[in-house]
Amino acid sequence: MARIAVIGAGMGAMATAARLAVAGHRVTVYERGSTYGGAVGRYERDGFAFDTGPGLLHLPAVYRDLFVKTGRKPLEECVELVQVDPAVRHLLPDGTSLTLPNASRGGAAAVLDETFGAGAGDRWNGVLGRARDAWNATRRPLLEEPLRPDWQVLGADPYPAVRKSGLLRRRPPTLAEVAERELGGPLGELLTARVRAYGLRPTDAPASAAVLPYMEQTFGSWYVRGGLRELATAVYERCLERKVTFVFHADVRGVVERDGRAAGLSLAGTSAVGADTVEADAVVCGVDPRALAIPPGPGPVPAPPAGLPGRYTLFLALGGPRPADAVHRTLVGADLTVLRPDDPAALPDAGHEAVTVQAVVEPGTTPSAQDLLAAAAPAVPGLRERLLWHELRTPADIAGATGALDGAVPPPALAGVGGRLLHPANTTGLPGLYLAGGWAHPGGGLPHAGMTGALVAGLIVEGADFRGSR
Repeated sequence: MARIAVIGAGMGAMATAARLAVAGHRVTVYERGSTYGGAVGRYERDGFAFDTGPGLLHLPAVYRDLFVKTGRKPLEECVELVQVDPAVRHLLPDGTSLTLPNASRGGAAAVLDETFGAGAGDRWNGVLGRARDAWNATRRPLLEEPLRPDWQVLGADPYPAVRKSGLLRRRPPTLAEVAERELGGPLGELLTARVRAYGLRPTDAPASAAVLPYMEQTFGSWYVRGGLRELATAVYERCLERKVTFVFHADVRGVVERDGRAAGLSLAGTSAVGADTVEADAVVCGVDPRALAIPPGPGPVPAPPAGLPGRYTLFLALGGPRPADAVHRTLVGADLTVLRPDDPAALPDAGHEAVTVQAVVEPGTTPSAQDLLAAAAPAVPGLRERLLWHELRTPADIAGATGALDGAVPPPALAGVGGRLLHPANTTGLPGLYLAGGWAHPGGGLPHAGMTGALVAGLIVEGADFRGSR
C-alpha cells in the first residue's frame, strides 16, 4: 500500500483519488481552498443557487464508469441526471432563431431544413458524419490511453474534408473554413458557436474540433438536478467512502524530490497540515502544473495551450417564474451562453428564476455586467424588468478559486494544428509525479477531467504495462 499525495480537490484529482483508494493505496488530498470541486462550485445568495463552472454534462458515461469502478452505488443512485431536451436554442446575429432537439440526428436535420431550406440538414449531418470519422480515429489515443511518446503524430488533423471544397490545397482547414465551405452562412455559425463555447477560436481550431458538437448531438446534454455541484459532491462523498483523506487550507508550494523521484510535498508554514513537508511514495498534481513549476516529461512534450480565452459568468436573480417555453441553454451569437435550468432546488420559491450568463472572451477583453446583461436580453424576454440583482464572476475569480494562471479555462485536447491543442502527458520528468485534471492529457471539461483519473490510476497501479482504460 503506497502513500499517495494529491494536490488539489478538483474533479480530475478526486476521480484519481477514488480509483487509487480502491486499488488499496492510502490517499490524501491537499486542497488550498476550503472546499472540493475546483471550478465546479456553487454560488448561493438569498435562496438562489448557481453553478460557478460548467452547467451541463456531456459524456456521462465517464462518471458512470467511475462510480461502477469505485463502489456499489451507481451514478444514478447518487445524483439525478436529467436529459436536457431541447438541447440548445441558437439566436444568430441576423435574427434567426432555431431550437435543436437533444441527441437526435434526424430531428436536428428537420429543424435545419425548415429554418435554412432543404438540404441544410444533410449538410450539417455530413459535417458531423466526418466529425464521427475523426472521433473514431482519435478516441483511444486522445481520451483513453496515456499520451503516446510519439505524440507528434496527433498533430495531423483527422477530419476528412470534402474533396473539391478547396480546403486541402495547401494545409489542413481550420474549423472556421469548414463552417464556411461545407455549411456556409448562418448554418456555419451554428458550428462555430458550439466550438467557441469550449473556449476555442474557430479561426485557430483544427477541423477536428467538429468532434465537440458531434459528441453533444450523439451522446446528449445532461443536467444534474440541484446543479453540477451535486456531481462534485457525489464524487467527494465517494472518495470519503473509499477512505480518502482531505486536508483543506493546505497551501502546497512544491513537490519534494529525493533520490531522483517525487517523495512528498512542501507546504506553506501557515498550512492546516501544521508541517512544512509531507512524505509520499507518489504525488498527483491535479492543478495547473505551471503554477508549481512541474517538470515536463522526458524528450519534447506538448506545452499547455497558451493565450486561451477566459470566461466571464454573470449570475442573475429574477422575479417571476420561469416561463414554460423557456429553453435550458441558449447560444446568443458566437460568444454568449444563457442557462435557464428548470430546477426548484436553485430557487427560493416557484415565483423566481435563476439564470446564468457565460461569455467567452479574448485575453485583455473585460466586459462589464451591463455589457453581458445587454447581450443576454434577447434570450430572456423582460430581463431588465425582472432583474432583482446580479453578481459577476471574472477570470481573476477563476484564478483565485482554481489556481489556473490568468483564470483561463482549459479546452479539451484535439488532434491537428501540429499538436498545439494537446496537453502535457500524465507522467512527468520526475518519476513518481503525475498530472491529472483539465491541464493534463486529455484536457479540460468535465468528461476529460474525469478521464484523467482512469489514466493516472492506471499508470500508478499498472506502471509501464498500462495501455489505457477499458
